[in-house]
Amino acid sequence: MRTISQNPMGVKLVTKEVLNRKAKFEYSFIQMFEAGLVLTGTEVKALRLGMANLNDAYCLFENGNLTVKSMFIAEYDHGTIYNHDARRDRRLLLRKPELKKLERRVTEKGLTIVPYRLYFTARGFAKLEVALAQGKKAFDKRDSIKERDSKRDLDRLKKIKL
Repeated sequence: MRTISQNPMGVKLVTKEVLNRKAKFEYSFIQMFEAGLVLTGTEVKALRLGMANLNDAYCLFENGNLTVKSMFIAEYDHGTIYNHDARRDRRLLLRKPELKKLERRVTEKGLTIVPYRLYFTARGFAKLEVALAQGKKAFDKRDSIKERDSKRDLDRLKKIKL
């Protein structure tokens, strides 16, 4: 999704939001968290161009830190030898109570941390929205498909009546 936001300096920035749409279908979200990312300069420039993908990404705890693995950020076209690796591990920045809460909940059976949305704030910081999620069963997925189809049919009927 392409949005135009205005930063504090008054300059309009064109940014793209990156979503993991498959995650909403595969998991039921329990709680959402906004996390900062530790990025290099070329990664930020590539993100501003919307050259990222969250489809295969997942989060793990390593040495008390939350890291996102397998998140794809394409190499920046004008980068030099200092360009980044496309699928390197990136550390997520959360407050200690949030990290402890997430780590405690993940040890429970069936809960995981799923990266859902990557975006820029109004101040220009890259943020990753992660969700504490529980995997859906096959019948839950069928229910969500049924709800989506019925909503689509209702929207079509409303359009015709107008």
